[in-house]
Amino acid sequence: TWQAGDLVDLAPPQEPQLPRSYSIASIPQDGRLHLLVRQTQRSDGTPGRASHWLTQELALGQQLPLLLRAHSGFRLEDNAQRPLILIGNGTGLAGLRAHLRARQVLGQHANWLIAGERQAAHDQLYGRELQSWVRSGHLQRLDWAFSRDGVQRTYVQDLLHQHAPLLRQWVLRDGAALYVCGSLHGMAQGVDEALRSILGSAQVDALLQQGRYRRDVY
Repeated sequence: TWQAGDLVDLAPPQEPQLPRSYSIASIPQDGRLHLLVRQTQRSDGTPGRASHWLTQELALGQQLPLLLRAHSGFRLEDNAQRPLILIGNGTGLAGLRAHLRARQVLGQHANWLIAGERQAAHDQLYGRELQSWVRSGHLQRLDWAFSRDGVQRTYVQDLLHQHAPLLRQWVLRDGAALYVCGSLHGMAQGVDEALRSILGSAQVDALLQQGRYRRDVY
């Protein structure tokens, strides 16, 4: 078993001593463990070994060893009853999707997702599910930043600045917690800088101390 926010370690057969960690995109109540994997291609054109194995070589029905790993720093814990602002990009949506599923089971619908991707036409991961949650009220807000659509690139940190008054309201008035999942360089760093600009560094440090600002970044 596992909780939303936890990780799974797995290793391709050709590299059994070098496991990769993936954010789990589902909860036990889903009846299966979901991973969100993007095929990686190196600068020389060769594919990433783990992502290529998972998406191209692993046969349907084939078994593979997994190690579930608790990630206490990204679990809901004391934030289970708080409003949540979930921020991520790319496959970082996996960890955020697990939290949204957990919140659905708990009946907690004060959720705001800010997600970054490349193109709206191709990269709206979990798009149908997220839109159904918007319609049902489980997601009170869903904001996408598509970096490769249009002339000017837009990233999740840009959306934080655009919605700064609402962000302050959720955090300062309503007591929301912030969960950030995705790439460390670029996204997570930019989000932290935006939060410190909008809320003030002292407030962000206080959120970290209180466990109301949590990150799963890589």
